[in-house]
Amino acid sequence: MANLLVTGGAGFIGGNFVHFWNARHPDDHLIVLDALTYAGNRSTLEGAPHAELIVGDIRDTALVEQLLRERKIATIVHFAAESHVDRSISGPDAFIDTNILGTNSLLKAARAVWLAGDGREHRFHHISTDEVYGSLGPEDPAFSETTPYSPNSPYSASKASSDHLVRAYHHTYGLNVTTSNCSNNYGPYQYPEKLIPLFCLNALSGKSLPIYGDGMNVRDWLHVEDHCRGIEACLHKGVPGETYNIGGGAELPNMEVIDAICREVDLAFEEVDGLADRYPDAPAAKGMKSETLKTFVTDRAGHDRRYAIDETKARNDLGYAATRTFEEGLRQTLRWYLEREDWWRPLLGASK
Repeated sequence: MANLLVTGGAGFIGGNFVHFWNARHPDDHLIVLDALTYAGNRSTLEGAPHAELIVGDIRDTALVEQLLRERKIATIVHFAAESHVDRSISGPDAFIDTNILGTNSLLKAARAVWLAGDGREHRFHHISTDEVYGSLGPEDPAFSETTPYSPNSPYSASKASSDHLVRAYHHTYGLNVTTSNCSNNYGPYQYPEKLIPLFCLNALSGKSLPIYGDGMNVRDWLHVEDHCRGIEACLHKGVPGETYNIGGGAELPNMEVIDAICREVDLAFEEVDGLADRYPDAPAAKGMKSETLKTFVTDRAGHDRRYAIDETKARNDLGYAATRTFEEGLRQTLRWYLEREDWWRPLLGASK
C-alpha cells in the first residue's frame, strides 16, 4: 500500500486517519481528495508530511480515474460524506449528491481502472455509520452486521444507499471492497457543530448547552483514534465483501455525556493556568458550575432513541478492541481543544 487515496481526508475522521496512518506507515504516501466544503480544513493536515492535498470533488469520475492511474493507487479509503443529521433534515439534496452519487462515482472510477484496466490487487474501503440500522428500544440487542437496515433520517438513508452500492459493486463486478459501520466518533479536529466540541466550546464561552428532548437518547461513543485502528485492521485483515461494526464500548445517554463535559471543563479551570483570563465568560471562570448552562430545547425531528454496537465480528476476525475509556478520551479531547484554539476559532463564524 505505497499510495492510498483518502477521500474527505481534510475532514474530521479522514484527517485523523491521515495523521494516524502517517505515523504508523511513514513509507506510504497519502493522496487526500477533498472538496474543502465547510467541514474540510487545510490546517487539519498540517504536520502530516506524507500527505498531499488535491482539492477536488469525488463526483469527478475522470479526476479519480486519473489519480488512480497516474499515482498507481491500489487502495481507496472513502471518508468523504455529508454527515450532520440536522443539516440533512433542513437540506437533504447535498447528502444525496455527495453520499450516493459521489460514492457511485468513486466506484465507477475504481472499476474502470482496477478491473477493466490493469487488474491490480486493490481495496476499496468504505466508512459508514451505525445510523443505517435505525433506532433501538431500551432492551433490544445491539446492532450487528446482520441487523436489517432501517434508516430514519435523510443522512442515514443516504449512507445506507452508499453501503448498498459498495456491496453491489463487489457482488456484481468483483471489486474488492470492505465496509465499516462505526458509532459516534469524537476527538481532535471535529467540526464544532457536533455534540462534544459544540458543548465544550459553548461551556468555555458561556453559551447555552441546548439539550434535545429529555436528553436520554443513547449513543455508543468511539474515540476517533480507536476508529482509525479499526479501519487499519479492516485494510490489513478484512475479507473482501465483508462488513465490520466498529464501536467504542461506551453506550451512554446524551445527558450523561453532557454532564461529563461540564465536569471536565470545570476541572480544567482548576488545573490549567490562565483559563479564566482566556475564557472570562465561562461559568467556571467565575467559580460557577458549567452545568448551569444546560437548557432543554424541542427535540430533533425523527430523533433516533438509541444506538448500540455489537463488535464481536471485528474483535474475533480483525483483533479490534477500543483502547480508550470514554472518560480518558473526553479529557484528552477537551485538552486538545484548549491547546488548539488556533484551529477551531476561525471555524466558529462558518458554523452557522
